[in-house]
Amino acid sequence: MSTVTKKSSKTSSQAYDASLDELIEKDSVVTQRGRLPKPEKVDKDSRILWEYVIPVVVMHLLIPLAFLPYFFSWWGVLFMPIGNYIFTSLGIGAGYHRLLTHRGFTCPRWLEYTLSTLGVCSLQDSPARWVLVHRVHHQHSDHQPDPHTPRVSCFWAHMGWLFIDNRELSTAAAYDKYVRDLMRDGYYRWLQRGINWVLVYVYHAIAIVAVGAAVGWLWTGTTAGTLQTAGQFAMWGVVMRTVFTWHVTWGINSFSHMWGYRNYQTREDSRNNWLFALLTNGEGWHNNHHADPRSAQHGHRWWEIDLTYLSLLALEKVGLVKDLVRPNHSALERKSVA
Repeated sequence: MSTVTKKSSKTSSQAYDASLDELIEKDSVVTQRGRLPKPEKVDKDSRILWEYVIPVVVMHLLIPLAFLPYFFSWWGVLFMPIGNYIFTSLGIGAGYHRLLTHRGFTCPRWLEYTLSTLGVCSLQDSPARWVLVHRVHHQHSDHQPDPHTPRVSCFWAHMGWLFIDNRELSTAAAYDKYVRDLMRDGYYRWLQRGINWVLVYVYHAIAIVAVGAAVGWLWTGTTAGTLQTAGQFAMWGVVMRTVFTWHVTWGINSFSHMWGYRNYQTREDSRNNWLFALLTNGEGWHNNHHADPRSAQHGHRWWEIDLTYLSLLALEKVGLVKDLVRPNHSALERKSVA
């Protein structure tokens, strides 16, 4: 097996990015806000995706338990920034988004699979499905059939789109058009099959709870202490961390297309939202990203801190990341609003 992501795996993402750049060049004006209907294939015949609704509802109902004295601990709260970096920055930001969707860098296959698996552990769908939706979003951003534009509604963009089947995104033709590069890979095909990607999430949750049990036993030497610490790891290392990751990444789809400032004229409503940039360690510099989608660097100005990109730079320094795509300054100058 090749140690570096094969060039042939870039075909779908490069073709999609090329068509996107052409659209931006033809229509590089700030669009005026206007309501849009839901995507055409979301209609009365679309089924409610209970396999998404139920886990989301259950996880949110568990949140109050985390603040009961039995489950609460300040060191448990540290799971939030640590877990946010591991699973949001490395898993979703670097893995699902900048690597798999946009091919903003190459890396050894084992590292690609590691980043992708961390993304799976955020319970945000399989890599192929996530990338498919995101590539469609970029191609049609804030125009029909964007899967999750806030021009439908803020709630729709944030999470409502997850709960109703968009039949346009579920066809074999859609997977062949948008994620052919991923579906050629055995690991991603395996994750896509059945509930394998969900099982990976379950296994990682069990592992975190097991680590908590071990820590509890070593710390207290009692069964009661072991169970309590395992419960704290479950609540803060799994439930709270997962829900936090959901909302900060969903917030890019909703709030970063509604509020913030723009460095560049683009054909959609993307904004640089400093709050969600901080919460996602760089993903919230969303207008920068839409202006230059292939670039792995989302923060363009000195104050636009992009921890995910800094992590990729560090991996580049030690030789684990190559072909790291920097901003296309000549193209960005043409789109600059300054």
